[in-house]
Amino acid sequence: MTPATSLFSPVEADLQILADNLKQLVGNGHPILCAAAEHLFGAGGKRIRPAIVLLISRATMLEQDITPRHRRLAEITEMIHTASLVHDDVVDESEMRRGVPTVHSLFGNRIAILAGDFLFAQSSWYLANLDNLDVVKLLSEVIMDLASGEIQQGLNRFDTNISIDTYLKKTYYKTASLIANSSKAAGLLSNVSQETADHLYSYGRHLGLAFQIVDDILDFTSSTDTLGKPAGSDLKSGNLTAPVLFALEEKPYLEALIDREFAQKGDLEQAISLIHDSQGIQRSRELAEHHAKVAVEHLAHLPSSESWQTLMKIADYVLSRLY
Repeated sequence: MTPATSLFSPVEADLQILADNLKQLVGNGHPILCAAAEHLFGAGGKRIRPAIVLLISRATMLEQDITPRHRRLAEITEMIHTASLVHDDVVDESEMRRGVPTVHSLFGNRIAILAGDFLFAQSSWYLANLDNLDVVKLLSEVIMDLASGEIQQGLNRFDTNISIDTYLKKTYYKTASLIANSSKAAGLLSNVSQETADHLYSYGRHLGLAFQIVDDILDFTSSTDTLGKPAGSDLKSGNLTAPVLFALEEKPYLEALIDREFAQKGDLEQAISLIHDSQGIQRSRELAEHHAKVAVEHLAHLPSSESWQTLMKIADYVLSRLY
């Protein structure tokens, strides 16, 4: 499997600048927020979202260097993503993220919620300072989508009647919206045509869906060490993902276990076993492969370049995490 860090070699220097800037942008003047920022941005995430923004920026600015506004958009994208993770971890009561303690487990729920709010507010301020109304609208919509997705997920806990379409809609809100809208925004900052901007949005949308479906598969197929959180944690909390929804079509008893919210000893382990014994994981793989393939098709409208080739490879990388 290609490590994400080596995959991003065309924007390696850009990502280093981003990492240095993020701590300065977030931590200034707030000792606790500074500590939280150091913790968050030093936790070694893959930085896939800002890397995509930077790659699209370079792929659409072939004749000249990317602008400070492109760089700031990448930073805003990572800030919004990180804010959503801080809030998610509070809601999910997660103690670990990327193998390190979560903000709320170190600083408490109150500081974690305020830190997430502060990151959202600060990203909005930097967004406004880009002085591009279309880009402001795109990224503001992302922040609304993140909240909508979290609410939808909360309302649908342990609901065995939700459809794959409902799951994909929630997945768009929680994961794909940020990648889709920031991809389009990067194109707009490069003054691409509306048609190209729409293709960039679709690339991000389908890549984001594939990415999250793969994550949802890994929740059942990876170890706790690999995930940085307990395996099966989504199912335990009542978040029914693609492997579960597909498995429910084959395994009626799985519904009974979920309906009683794994109240009896061994329920969760039995549910996971039923999912592994079904076509749920394989069908989810096929769904992820479909969205990755569609994502790549939307890149055909860009001229060939090193950054363009890397954007193509990211779709393969997303799928390669399964193997």
